[in-house]
Amino acid sequence: MSNDSKKDQLKGKINKGLGKAMGDDSKELKGKTQEAFGKAKDKFNEVKDDVADKMNQEIDKHKRD
Repeated sequence: MSNDSKKDQLKGKINKGLGKAMGDDSKELKGKTQEAFGKAKDKFNEVKDDVADKMNQEIDKHKRD
């Protein structure tokens, strides 16, 4: 998990909680959106790393041949 995605998730949780506590639906929705965006960033980075690992394995396999 990158620091950037963690930061987005944390800001989202804070905004969501503040929105709930203040009865501000807009702020709560903004928080939910930020949190989801952070999770999506995290998932994207995870998939990107998996693809890079698999590509490197294939390249290494062909170098040995």
